[in-house]
Amino acid sequence: MQVRAGIAGRGAVYVALLAGVLTGCSEGAPEEPEDKRPSASASADGTVATKGGTIGAKGSSCELPVTFDIAEEWTAETVDVGPAGDVAEELLRQGPVAVTCEIDAKPAGNIGYLRVWTGEPAKDDARAVLEAFVEAQAGASKETYRTFKTGGLDGVEVEYLYTSELLDETKKERALAVVTSDGPVVVHLGGLDTEEHEEMLPAYQLAKRTLRGN
Repeated sequence: MQVRAGIAGRGAVYVALLAGVLTGCSEGAPEEPEDKRPSASASADGTVATKGGTIGAKGSSCELPVTFDIAEEWTAETVDVGPAGDVAEELLRQGPVAVTCEIDAKPAGNIGYLRVWTGEPAKDDARAVLEAFVEAQAGASKETYRTFKTGGLDGVEVEYLYTSELLDETKKERALAVVTSDGPVVVHLGGLDTEEHEEMLPAYQLAKRTLRGN
């Protein structure tokens, strides 16, 4: 079993965040209408992410059931989660999916990651997958879900707050889910804090806008 350096060297904070796999509660979480906003990759202040490459296809930095563009200077690396039941696999699993690729924002000047989580084919739709993903993150609250379409895929997106007991702070996070014939895919954006999260939003929006099934 090998966990690449992108995961192994993170330290106690990252392990604590991933290890918080206690069941939360999203029953009754509000759902907004389908997201029909322009599919731009700009943040609220107008910042736009420039494409730096594409991942997901065979031979790319991360081979996935989907492809999407990553922002300029962000770097992608495959994560080897190990066999089912392995300690590393358990730490890197959240609900029905496990992290298989992480895209690092540090080369672009931010502290955080865009992480891609994948799972085995099942009957759950994108909403069910995403709800299970959020429920498995202890400290998640105030979820708001919305549907969207991209690249021929029906997706669901969630925005929520995450409160870390370890750091004693609350910050914004968001994720999206789609279901492919090869299984579900969740793309998650966290960040060191809400400020970092907001600064990295253009990269997340670029990934969402360009998401396609393989």
